[in-house]
Amino acid sequence: MFGRWAVEFCADHELPDDALAWLIATDQDGFVSRDWFFGEVTERFGLAASVDDTWRQCRRRRPELVSCRQEVLASLTLLRDDGWTVAIVTNGQADNQLGKIRRTGLDQRVDAWAVSGELGIRKPAREIFEAAARGVRPRSAGWGLGDR
Repeated sequence: MFGRWAVEFCADHELPDDALAWLIATDQDGFVSRDWFFGEVTERFGLAASVDDTWRQCRRRRPELVSCRQEVLASLTLLRDDGWTVAIVTNGQADNQLGKIRRTGLDQRVDAWAVSGELGIRKPAREIFEAAARGVRPRSAGWGLGDR
């Protein structure tokens, strides 16, 4: 998703050839603060838009640019067909995360989700995982997978 946004951003602002590589390197796979990142972007490229406006424009595009690999969707279907209960627990703003869940088709392949921006609870707090499990019948034990 970020790469797609960065390509669009470079084209929209008619940035030099090295801009895309700079954006991707500076983003550090999303491990830096968005406020800091968009501050750097605004300064580097001399944008007329504010840091907040640039971040807001990116945020608006995120649900439209995200995708989920077909093998991931197929694996989720196989897990559910095998009797597993599958839930998503994610930090982030509700509109953005829910848009991504729906856009990718994950909403059709999981049993539940819990979004921190909707609940006011963030991972790794136990309560957000409990919220995801509410209303579904998980097995007696569970597994958690994450990106970090």
